[in-house]
Amino acid sequence: MSTTRRSALAGALALAACNRPASSQAVAAEPAPLKDGAISRVGCTLMTAELDDPAFAALFARHFSQLTPEWEMKMEYICRDDGSLRWDAPDRIAAFARQNGMRLYGTTLVWYAETAKMFERLEGQKAAFGKAYRDYIQAVVGRYKGLAVGWDVVNEAVNEDGVGLREHIWSRNLGELDHMKLAFDHAAEADPGALLFVNEYFLEKIPRKRVEYMRMIERLLKSGAKLTGIGTQSHLDIDVKPGACREAIRDLASFGLPIHVSELDCSFSVERIDLRSEEDKLLVQAKLAEEVAQAYLDLPTNQRFAFTIWGLRDKDSWLKKEPNNSQDKPLMFDDNGQPKPMFDAVATALKA
Repeated sequence: MSTTRRSALAGALALAACNRPASSQAVAAEPAPLKDGAISRVGCTLMTAELDDPAFAALFARHFSQLTPEWEMKMEYICRDDGSLRWDAPDRIAAFARQNGMRLYGTTLVWYAETAKMFERLEGQKAAFGKAYRDYIQAVVGRYKGLAVGWDVVNEAVNEDGVGLREHIWSRNLGELDHMKLAFDHAAEADPGALLFVNEYFLEKIPRKRVEYMRMIERLLKSGAKLTGIGTQSHLDIDVKPGACREAIRDLASFGLPIHVSELDCSFSVERIDLRSEEDKLLVQAKLAEEVAQAYLDLPTNQRFAFTIWGLRDKDSWLKKEPNNSQDKPLMFDDNGQPKPMFDAVATALKA
C-alpha cells in the first residue's frame, strides 16, 4: 500500500469515526459514485423484488458497475419441477444491468445445495443425466451470451471443514472431478467469451480449506477444464485475524488467473461475547473491508476481475435472515441507504 493511499485511508476512517455515529442522525451529503473513483469493477447483488423500490434501484445504479443476481439465476429458481425453465426474473435483472451500463455476472450453474426434480428423477441413468446436465448449462449460459461477462460455474465444492470435496447428486452421477470439468466445458461451448469461475467461502478462516480448494483448481487445470477465473466469497466476521484475507488472496493469485472477490460482507456476529461499542465494530468492519480491497488492488491489473459486495443495504443482507441475527449490520450502506465507514474504506482503497 502506498504512503499516500495509507494516509488517505487513515483520514477517511478518522473522519468516519468523528462524523458518522452508529445511530443515524442528519443525512450526510451523498458521496461520489463508488464506481467512478474505483480502479476496478465494483459489483453488488440484488433480487428483482428490490427493483420495485425506486430508492434501492437508484442507489444501486449510482454506485455499481457490475451486477450479480443474488438467487434468481440459480437452478432452484430457473428449473421448474417439470424440467421447463423460467426466465422472467433473470431477464429482468439482465435488462436492469444493460439499461444502467453494468456488466452482468451469472451465479451459479452447479451447486451442491440446489438441485432440481428433473435431475433427481434421472439419478443412476448416467447418459440421460449427463445430457440433461449439458442441456441445462448450455440453455442458461447461451441465453445470456454476450451479456454475462462471467459465471460461477462450480460453487462451494470443498467440504465445510476443508477435508476433501463434497459428495452430492452431481458427483454421484458424473464423477467427483468429471462433473466439474463437464460443467466448464459445456459453459465454454455455450459462450466462449465468458470467463468461467470456481467459487468458495471461508478461504481466509480455514487455511486447510484454502489448500484443498487450490488442489482442486490444480486438478481441474491439469484435466484441461475451461476454468479461467477464481472466486473467493469473503463472507467475513469482524473477528477474522488481521492479514488472513490478504494471505488468502495472495495464495489464490499464484495461479495467475483473474480473481473475483465475489460475495463480500462483514458480519458483527462472532462466536463470543462482544462488549465493543457499535462505533468500534463499524471501524473494525471498515478496516477489514479495506484489507480485502487493498489485497485485491495489489494484484496485477489482468488479475483484477471484480470486487463484489453481497447486498446493498444492511436490511437487504441474507445474514439478517439467519437465526438470532436480525440486528446484524454487514454491508456498506445502513438500512436507510446511508454510507457507513465500510463504504469510505472501500472507496478510498479502490481509488484509482
